[in-house]
This record gives sequence, C-alpha cells and structure tokens, in this order.
Amino acid sequence: MPLLRIEHRVPNYDGWKQAFDSDPADRRGSGVKRYQIMRSLDDPTLVLIDLEFGTAADAEALLSSMREIWDQLQGKVIFEPRATIVEVVEDRSL
Repeated sequence: MPLLRIEHRVPNYDGWKQAFDSDPADRRGSGVKRYQIMRSLDDPTLVLIDLEFGTAADAEALLSSMREIWDQLQGKVIFEPRATIVEVVEDRSL
C-alpha cells in the first residue's frame, strides 16, 4: 500500500484546513483510498498528511498535481512543502 507523506507548515490551521477540504486535487478521483492529518504537539504549525493509494502510479500522479497547487499556495497558506512516497512494509498492532 503506497502512501504519499506530505509535510508543511501552515500560518493558520483553520485557513489551511478550509483549503484542504476544498480538495483542489480531487483526492477521491486521484485514487486516494484514505487519508490522515496529523499536527505536531510541539509545533502546531507543522502539519503532516498521509494519503493512501492502491498504486504507486496514482501516488506519483497526485504528487505531480500537488506540486502545481503548492506553487500557488506557497507563502500564503503553506510554507516549506515536502513530500515523499513510501510503502508500508510492516503494520502491527500491539
């Protein structure tokens, strides 16, 4: 299960969440199966998003779209966006 892990800073979480919820990248239509949003306890301006996909190709395509969107939002809604595509190799509950 490929994951697209996105990390960036937000000057205003509520403003960022509104932009996220408007879904400019069409997550469902882009193959996202599920997502998770996390915030740092030490730094609430740091937001992490995990987007789960059925295929790595879908994750790569969405990342390409996201880079275009970030160009428009950089410095206004988000700062320092970073992303990587990873594969879960082990998932265990204890």
